[in-house]
Amino acid sequence: MVSIITPSYNSERYIATTIQSIISQTHNDWELIIVDDASIDNTCIIISEFTKEDKRIKLIKQPKNLGAGVARNTAINIAKGNYIAFLDADDIWKPNKLEIQLAYMKSTKAAICFSSYELISEQGKPLNKIVEALPELTYQKQIKCNYIGNLTGIYNVDILGKLYMPDIKKRQDWVMWLSAIKKGGPARGIKESLAYYRVRKGALSSNKLNLITYNFNVYKEVLDFGFLKSTRYLILFLFEYFFVKSKQTKKL
Repeated sequence: MVSIITPSYNSERYIATTIQSIISQTHNDWELIIVDDASIDNTCIIISEFTKEDKRIKLIKQPKNLGAGVARNTAINIAKGNYIAFLDADDIWKPNKLEIQLAYMKSTKAAICFSSYELISEQGKPLNKIVEALPELTYQKQIKCNYIGNLTGIYNVDILGKLYMPDIKKRQDWVMWLSAIKKGGPARGIKESLAYYRVRKGALSSNKLNLITYNFNVYKEVLDFGFLKSTRYLILFLFEYFFVKSKQTKKL
């Protein structure tokens, strides 16, 4: 079984589409654990309607806003699956996403898998761009820049155990995938696009200055590199992000 982890916060515009993309999976042995981070809109009402119709869907409400990392960890803690996958409340999976990844992981014995994904606007319109997955992602490559689109990532719990998000404000997914690769070996990428990432204004991935700050904090505070080593890795990150990883985003 695959445990799908979804944090939600004021996601009433998108959550139904996200859930429907999971229900439409050709692989149907899954559970969806949605942890709502104290939404003040109709997100929980919408989710509750789905839980009535499909017992595979579970809703947990956090009493106050604690952040996506805490929400994901709450869901991971109760997850029962042999695999754990992630999908945020505004992104979308293609119907064969799980089927393709699970077959690939079983045939290659990969502990970690991710895929290419396409970009859509806030309104769900195609931006005619694809972020292509690397065929293999090592720890040395991932430490310079996050190459795993979290909406496509999946790992084998039987091999790695449960991996949790660190207690930091941002970039929790990057650190978790780093830990996964360090423990389970290189992540395997599937070139086929299996998901849609919604590009929203003000999102971290679109705010380059914040990205630099948060990455430096990961090197210094989480990986405990020290100031000089953190600075060196930040320079490596900047080169990787702007001149190497950028080439993975291509026009369709």
